[in-house]
Amino acid sequence: MRANFKLGFQIFRAFVGTVMLCAAATVSAGSIPVCAVIDPSTLPTAGSCQRRFASADPDVLYAFADAKIKAGDFLEAQSALDCVARQFIGKNDPLSQYEWVRRRGVLAYQDQRIDIALGHFECALRMAEKRGDRAATAKQHKNVGSALRRIGDYQGAQRNLERGLQMMREDGDPAIGGMLSNIADIYRETEDPAKAERYYLEAEAAFRLKGDTVEAAHVLNSLGLLALERKDYTTASGMLETALREVQSKKDFRYQLSFYGVLAKIAIARGDVQGAALHAANGLAVADANKLPIPVVLNLQAARVDRLQGRQDAAIRRLETALKKPLSNADRAELYEELAFMHGESGHNADAIDNYRNAHEAVEKLLRAQSDQQLGWLRARFESDEDERTIAALRQRTLLLWLAVASTLAVLLALSLIFVRHQQRARIEDAMRRARYEEMLARYRRETDALGEDRDRLQTLFDSRSDALCLLDADGMLLTVNRAACALLGGERERFVGRALTTFFSDSDAGVLMVALERMEDAVAHTMNVSSPTDGAELRVELVPWEHGDGLIVMQLRRCSDIATVTAEAPISTPLPVAAERSVSDEHDADDGLDTSDAANVPVPEFAAAIALASDDDARADFRRALVELMLAAIEAWERSTGQNRIELADRSRIWCINIDDGRLRTRAMERYMSLTKLPRNPRWRDVLRSAYYVLGQCQLDPTVRDELQRRVDTVLAYARRTALA
Repeated sequence: MRANFKLGFQIFRAFVGTVMLCAAATVSAGSIPVCAVIDPSTLPTAGSCQRRFASADPDVLYAFADAKIKAGDFLEAQSALDCVARQFIGKNDPLSQYEWVRRRGVLAYQDQRIDIALGHFECALRMAEKRGDRAATAKQHKNVGSALRRIGDYQGAQRNLERGLQMMREDGDPAIGGMLSNIADIYRETEDPAKAERYYLEAEAAFRLKGDTVEAAHVLNSLGLLALERKDYTTASGMLETALREVQSKKDFRYQLSFYGVLAKIAIARGDVQGAALHAANGLAVADANKLPIPVVLNLQAARVDRLQGRQDAAIRRLETALKKPLSNADRAELYEELAFMHGESGHNADAIDNYRNAHEAVEKLLRAQSDQQLGWLRARFESDEDERTIAALRQRTLLLWLAVASTLAVLLALSLIFVRHQQRARIEDAMRRARYEEMLARYRRETDALGEDRDRLQTLFDSRSDALCLLDADGMLLTVNRAACALLGGERERFVGRALTTFFSDSDAGVLMVALERMEDAVAHTMNVSSPTDGAELRVELVPWEHGDGLIVMQLRRCSDIATVTAEAPISTPLPVAAERSVSDEHDADDGLDTSDAANVPVPEFAAAIALASDDDARADFRRALVELMLAAIEAWERSTGQNRIELADRSRIWCINIDDGRLRTRAMERYMSLTKLPRNPRWRDVLRSAYYVLGQCQLDPTVRDELQRRVDTVLAYARRTALA
């Protein structure tokens, strides 16, 4: 047995290890998000990559792609990145794929496909966050913020940039200058120059601390533009000249051309046309010497200098030549506006109008492009999120399937081990179960015999009487019929037990009997004459409550011909209750309620007889008051929790009868238990408790309401117990 247990444990351990490996494989498959999944059908073949590039090393290909992006050769950069992606097929390398996705975003950003770039940047951000790389996460927050700013979502851009800035400050990242500069750009574009200047100054200090003179000069250019906007020409000129000297020392001709253009713009703003002409000429000379394209700002200021110096035609030719080159819509709009202004000054109004129209169209294209980029980004994000959710659901389903299989097999294995371990005890436990089973059978037999004895004793008690007696419930159903009653009614006992009393009498007599049964709530006894169902002879019927309670009624039958003097007859003797007085049925209001409910009895203690025979008037009055309060509380709880009236309570609980009076539905029987003055003399307290239990069981009640209703139920039961014990 020990060897079997050891073998089973070894099998179980091996099985758990296998399941854990499978589950780990399933989870690890989700380490690469959907946005980073590479479609092999869109990539070049490995052979074509080898023929095109001298080296297949990813670092070499990345360096080649970066150089091509900087030079504006985006197709070559895309080819290099595709060849890098070919090496990732079938591999799970999150770090390498993060780098590939990030560069794809940079390529799309430089190619002005901002919506596509934004999707790649957000994908790279998720990958960096999943790897826990805070430096990469902060960098991608910067990229996402820059892309959002380009498509006009300044709120989203600021949120991402400030989140990245917080991470960089917490980690002491020295590359914080770019993040500060981007945040300053947002404040500048949203016309908050004070905050923009504060962040620009922080960015300049961060770049100088890092030793990046060129980027510090670029920030000085932005500060100079802020000074120009507030017409502080001296400060603006000083900052731009400092920035120009610094980029000249680094031989960065790209920034030199832009700075010469801004210096010319400042000189024109302050009225120094000669200074503006000097800056424009210097910029054009640098561009010609280094074969560089002339930036829009330099072309625009050079044209303005020509216009101010009276060379209107030269200025127009310069702008028209610049407009023939590939330009952004923003730059094109600015050049068209300047050209329209020059044509207007020259008196060429038609040309001026055409150029203003072209400027307006360029602005519209710019706004439309931003809107399209936003929609494209939102569409791409939605599709990506949907793919993520679909794949996550599939992975979760697969994982749950593995866990279900593992759990099932583990349970089976555990059951097998338990069976082996307890096999020797099975016979003993089986013998114990058989013994307990025999004991329960014996107990059930004893209880059945006792129940039969009680039933037989009740029947024997009734049969011992010479007078004809029947036991009925409140609805007139025959429960017990003695021999004398069977002889008088003409039939065997089996014919009567379980059937309604009214079925054995004529319609008129049945109506009289039903009215009498209905009015037994307020009557101590009731006497009437009916016709015998056998020979039509007149019978005297007397109804009195059963002395053991339960709401049962004892009926005595006698032939009127056998009665010498009706008025001298004595009440029914034992086992009937001794009545202090008789209350004739016609003394009561015909509006008494009837109980036609067929619901099951509520399992509560049997105290009806004790209450009926109680001699303590105060206790009985308290009991009646508690009964009315319980009925009112149950109805109120029902109406508040369901929004329905007491007629619906009577209908659904099937405890109380519903009557129609003058075309209106009423619950006459229930309404008698809502007033102490109308409460029957022999109240059906069991039905009141059943109503309360129905509300407690079927309604969604507040805890306070439920506790209060239960307290009133306990109060009614307590009065009943106290009276019974008395």
